[in-house]
Amino acid sequence: MIKKGKLYLLPAPLGDESVHTIPTYVIERLHQLDIFIAERAKTARHFIKRTDPVKPFAALTFYELNKRTTPAQRNTFLDDADAGKDVGLLSEAGCPGVADPGAAIVELAHRKGIEVVPLVGPSSILLVLMASGMNGQRFCFHGYLSPKRNELAKELRQLEQESRRHQQTQIFIETPYRNQQVLETALKTLDARTRFCAGVDLTNPTEWIRSSSIYDWNQEPLPDLHKRPAIFCLQAKK
Repeated sequence: MIKKGKLYLLPAPLGDESVHTIPTYVIERLHQLDIFIAERAKTARHFIKRTDPVKPFAALTFYELNKRTTPAQRNTFLDDADAGKDVGLLSEAGCPGVADPGAAIVELAHRKGIEVVPLVGPSSILLVLMASGMNGQRFCFHGYLSPKRNELAKELRQLEQESRRHQQTQIFIETPYRNQQVLETALKTLDARTRFCAGVDLTNPTEWIRSSSIYDWNQEPLPDLHKRPAIFCLQAKK
């Protein structure tokens, strides 16, 4: 009977200038693998190239996992692991399976009896929570909120209510070109006492983090967050 390969969950840097945040042992494992599952093969190749790979790209296989991938295609991505080959799962940025479509591959691996090996790396969710000074015992990540201002304001008020009710930090993310809309809406919508944090360009040389009350945010000029990777969190007062 053929021994199955393993599925290695390989974290990727949060920006082009933060490859140094990926531990050496992750890079070593990356260089040992021939088969990768990634949201975009182009991004995966770009990351691997910056790690000084020991194998030529012609020797590597990439499977793309995104909204165009059919369930039938996805179900074949671990056939190599069934045949005894180790496979690497790469996120676009951060940790695979966390706010990432790779969770479907991890679930498939468990169903197929393939060993899953998570490796250490950066997570913008945890980094902003760490830097916020908000409740790290109770927190909830909501992914993306509505792109429409009216709906966004409604959802922010709901998060504020949940935070106040459960004393829970609420974390969410946004597409970089809508960051300014999120910040402006939050400052107009939330209670003056609610704490609000923005973490921008995390782990990169231009990293910027601010965590303060809505009242204090409104005393200063708005920062320019447009088209910069950002993640947000809030915590309401009782």
